[in-house]
Amino acid sequence: MPDQKPPTEAPPTGDVRAKSLVLINTGDGKGKSTAAFGTAIRAIARGWNVAVIQFLKSGKWSVGEEKVGAQIGIDWWALGDGFTWDSENMDESEAIARAAWDHAVSVISSGDYDLVVLDEVTYPINWGWIDESTAIETIQSRPEKVNLVLTGRDASEALVAAADTATEMVKIKHAFDQGVMARRGIDY
Repeated sequence: MPDQKPPTEAPPTGDVRAKSLVLINTGDGKGKSTAAFGTAIRAIARGWNVAVIQFLKSGKWSVGEEKVGAQIGIDWWALGDGFTWDSENMDESEAIARAAWDHAVSVISSGDYDLVVLDEVTYPINWGWIDESTAIETIQSRPEKVNLVLTGRDASEALVAAADTATEMVKIKHAFDQGVMARRGIDY
């Protein structure tokens, strides 16, 4: 039987209104990108201009979130070239990631968007394809109304320190561990 009691006091509330926030969704559990896209939908519902830049997923892939995102007005760029283990030329994969970062900097610094999702950006940062200090400088010098959500495993301490909110998704169990393939509608 459950032994918890429902709370009877409200949690503390803030008294500071931030002009924008930086969120990081990291960890080895499922749901980092899914949570970011949920935030993007919430932002669209509030009339915000939203952009998503994907650093690993290729524009050749057919993913459900991109299809719906375009339908509801999210500017979406899938600029990666896929999984690195499928890469035939790692130098080319690195160049593609750097070009995606250049595009991200342009989108962020334009100030045209209220929310920019940098999906799977921690990977090219961790691999040294995108300079971490440059990424942090971009985060810190963004126009004051631009909110950011960064996703990917192994966000560094420095990236987490640059964020206002960092959430770690922890894998308790995953169907992949039992040999179950990614499922359309759940995983992509």
